[in-house]
Amino acid sequence: MPLRRPASLILPLLAFCCAALTALGQSTSRQLDGDGSIKIEGELKQWHKVTLTLSGPYAHERDTEPNPFTDRRLTIVFTHESGSPAYRVPGYFSADGRAAESGAEAGTVWRAHLSPDKAGRWTYRVEFTQGKHAALDGGGAPLAPFNGKSGSFTIARTDKTGRDFRALGRLGTTGGRYLRFAGTGDYFLKAGPDAPETLLAYHDFDGTERGRKQPAKPGAIEPNQALKTWAPHLADWRAGDPTWRGDKGKGLIGALNYLAGKGLNAFSFLTYNAGGDGDNIWPFVARTAKTHYDCSKLDQWGIVFDHATHLGLFLHFKLQENESDDNRKGQQRTPAEIPESLDGGALGPERKLYVRELVARFGHALALNWNLGEENTQSPEEQRAMAQFIADTDPYHHLIVVHTFPNDQDKVYPALIGDQSVLSGASLQNNWNVAHARTLHWIDACAKAGKTWVICQDEQGPADMGVPPDPGYKGSDGKALSNNRSYDLHDIRKATLWGTLLAGGAGVEYYFGYKLPENDLVCEEFRAREKSWDYCRIALQFFRENKIPFWKMQNADALVGNPKRDNSRYCFAKPGELYLVYLSEGGAADLDLGGASGTFSVAWFNPRTGGALQKADDLHGGATAKLTAPSSNFTDDWLAVVRKK
Repeated sequence: MPLRRPASLILPLLAFCCAALTALGQSTSRQLDGDGSIKIEGELKQWHKVTLTLSGPYAHERDTEPNPFTDRRLTIVFTHESGSPAYRVPGYFSADGRAAESGAEAGTVWRAHLSPDKAGRWTYRVEFTQGKHAALDGGGAPLAPFNGKSGSFTIARTDKTGRDFRALGRLGTTGGRYLRFAGTGDYFLKAGPDAPETLLAYHDFDGTERGRKQPAKPGAIEPNQALKTWAPHLADWRAGDPTWRGDKGKGLIGALNYLAGKGLNAFSFLTYNAGGDGDNIWPFVARTAKTHYDCSKLDQWGIVFDHATHLGLFLHFKLQENESDDNRKGQQRTPAEIPESLDGGALGPERKLYVRELVARFGHALALNWNLGEENTQSPEEQRAMAQFIADTDPYHHLIVVHTFPNDQDKVYPALIGDQSVLSGASLQNNWNVAHARTLHWIDACAKAGKTWVICQDEQGPADMGVPPDPGYKGSDGKALSNNRSYDLHDIRKATLWGTLLAGGAGVEYYFGYKLPENDLVCEEFRAREKSWDYCRIALQFFRENKIPFWKMQNADALVGNPKRDNSRYCFAKPGELYLVYLSEGGAADLDLGGASGTFSVAWFNPRTGGALQKADDLHGGATAKLTAPSSNFTDDWLAVVRKK
């Protein structure tokens, strides 16, 4: 009778054999490492996207030993021949280098992107290390033969014109209330949609899947669980616009074309919402694979973001949904209690990698902000740590903002303003009719704290209604309700748009609620609010075409008899030189020119139709002067431009 080997010996032997066979299969299927060669690709022009492509170590998205995302750290030091600027740009694993088209998960291509400030000769030096969590915490051993490689390339001047951000340069903070383009010196006011926050839940992106079924909010229009197609905007795609894998991407690219065509210059989106509304956006290879990134999906996101830059559309990155931050609600929560969170809200390996990957892939974009998250509930310590890590990782020092619930602002922001954090702005959520007062409140609070923030009104309440669609769109009457009061797009224009701008705010984004047609989660057609976009365009054109130096101006409501800063009338002024007086319901107002001298021209602007200014009689300084709107209709808003001659 043959001897039987004990199961305690057989099972380990079988496991060893299987592991050996698996390793053999992997070793035969895995490619050799790259040869270390470097290509400089893209349009080698000022402000354009320039890509350094390194033929580096072979890797797969799902590798663990080493993990190409956490355990290999690529940094490229780009330096202009003058010595300034010098950028330490994080790099990333790019599979085969054409994953947007191929869907590749593996390869030897590693990349970094530069958007060069200056024409002339630039040099590069490669820093490539490997070690456990080297990409997150530094350290690691130099990775030969890639580490230390260097070279140079020459950048020509940009040839772009118009609204293309490559004609204007990088948009940066100035220490004041507004962003400014480094190329032209122009200051920036933004306007665009805040919705849908699930803009990237798009059928044409690789690895994107419908979210888990969630309880509907009372009275909400039930979201379609299918991913977005952006079909209503297919006709807005133009020959020569980008696509991937044949004709994929046309719907979303067309939607951005529409926004730019309406004269808007911003849009926003979540890049991670697992566990939150929609539950259908993440940059990982799978919903819970937080340390392995989807190269083809992110390359496709990059195609969309680069197109937006060319269109002159500011990118508002909302880095997490409320439900996927720490969501503490007054108590400490652990990662186990909120599995969708990154490190339970703390600055741990998941959050560090997330920030590094987004900065590496998209930080070259010329106009963007990093928002800590939608209705953020991290602790002040966690918010400070995350903001600091973003600032330390982003070589271009883009605007960093925080968004929170309206009723939490007085709790959240005071712990972050001044020298308490590196944050440089606030993304405000308020009811539509308090935009003016709340913008002023935080401008004043920041001034008292000794550090000016860029303040924008990016989400309008009430949460269920937001900004209503146009009258007649899909049978809508264009009305919404707030505290039993009806309001419409005209109220939004008056109190939200002009209320924000004439408080000294840097712009608006419009939120769509969850009860009305084309609301926040279901929206696939921006034309639902076309008239509101017209009003936004008219406002932006007013400041640009009339050369209004808004960055030198401040709110002065008291000069028009409005010390309470309500919505009846606004004054925005460079005292003694220029006054903008807005009458929300027409009529007349007294402007206190007692502290001014000389003669002032008066002209009226129509915020409903735009167009040329309508000249009126001159005023004289040294006394209170009366301004009377051109029409007597009390529903018509008017803006007086009072300028010293």
